Amino acid sequence: MAETGASPPAAPSPVARAEHFVWLTARVLEQRRFAYHFLSGSGGADPLADAVETALAAYGNEDGGYGHALEPDLRGPVSQPLHTGHALRVLDSIRRCGGQRVERVCRYLTSVSTPDGALPAVHPSQRGYPCAPFVPIVDDPPSELLATGPVVGLLHRNEVWHAWLFRATDFCWAAVESLEKSHPYEIQAAVAFLDGAPDRPRAEAAADRLGRLAREQRLVALDPERLDAYPVAPGYAPGEHHFAYDYAKVPESLARAWFTDEEMELALVHLEQEQQDDGGWPIRWRQWAPGTALEARPMVTIDALRTLRAYGRSIG
Repeated sequence: MAETGASPPAAPSPVARAEHFVWLTARVLEQRRFAYHFLSGSGGADPLADAVETALAAYGNEDGGYGHALEPDLRGPVSQPLHTGHALRVLDSIRRCGGQRVERVCRYLTSVSTPDGALPAVHPSQRGYPCAPFVPIVDDPPSELLATGPVVGLLHRNEVWHAWLFRATDFCWAAVESLEKSHPYEIQAAVAFLDGAPDRPRAEAAADRLGRLAREQRLVALDPERLDAYPVAPGYAPGEHHFAYDYAKVPESLARAWFTDEEMELALVHLEQEQQDDGGWPIRWRQWAPGTALEARPMVTIDALRTLRAYGRSIG
């Protein structure tokens, strides 16, 4: 006979719910990343980092870049700057962003750079393979802060030295400091550059101006309960809003100074509440194929949990 007054079993924690979702839906890479970040018991362990690196290597190519739909919206085997930037973020997250592997990546970045030494968002080698309809493929693509900024900032933060960084860094400074009319993903790329840029006083000044621009142009939804008050950027999907945590992914980010404690609290509560019944977080950008959405959600889920943990939220 059951005890009267017994407490009901505790609800599964956010990380336990996410673990079920990841094992159910994720690629091997995201399964191993989840294990490294949340199942090691000590914030990561060398054997688990080795497992992440082994899974990531399957996306690598002979040219030193990465392809094979590492970024789900670009399909096909060919190396692309966006895939390669994603690979560097994975290596950074397991503290392996250095050595010969990054030397090879920098050689690839040099080979696909534009005449001004920066990266295009999509190299024309993508033509002939499926990709998202909102990704233009042109024969002579321009340099893009969107592709270049996160890579340059990450390499500087990891104290990587390579000749490619000189002109690419100059491009990023010029692009960031001349930004006037922008959109959320470009602002995120600018923040990623500034958070790693070696010239900290210059980065702080640029970030301060950028934060005022982002608020004035209403590129951040400060009140998640009143999303109709914040327009979605042209070309974005309906509901593709960006929140404080999208810019300040960790408290140490320069973008954290853009928001009051109350604004950040509202954003983090919203992020917690975004976890779906299946344990994963949703994607907000335009979905164009069932497989790409399925592959992207575990990536978004890992990012959400890492952000919540970075801000000291209880995830279990």
